[in-house]
Amino acid sequence: MHSASTSALRRTTALLFATAALAAVACPPVHAAPAPAPAPPLEAECGTHLRGAHVTVHCFNGNSTIDRVQLHIQCTRWWDPGMDTAPVAVAPARHVTLSQRCWLGIRHAWVTHTPGTPGTPGTSD
Repeated sequence: MHSASTSALRRTTALLFATAALAAVACPPVHAAPAPAPAPPLEAECGTHLRGAHVTVHCFNGNSTIDRVQLHIQCTRWWDPGMDTAPVAVAPARHVTLSQRCWLGIRHAWVTHTPGTPGTPGTSD
């Protein structure tokens, strides 16, 4: 009786392995497709020109959406306050120039971008 149960166990084990191998071949593993990369934000291209204590930024919007740009500066001296320009909406295919200054020197200057909406005040023509 011992050999009959062992033989049945071997047959069952072999059948399970064969079924698993057949399932692996017939149903290959499903791999999730990689998530698409998020679209880069549509921003105007800006070039910064620093001369002494004056900074000028020229921005051109080559995109089909409005971009609101704003120039920010941090002055070198602690007593010289940092300055921000008013945000300006740059319409598609338009150019704007922003400028600002410190009294004695500029430590850091940067431009921020915010998506605009049509009819926004300050749209460049």
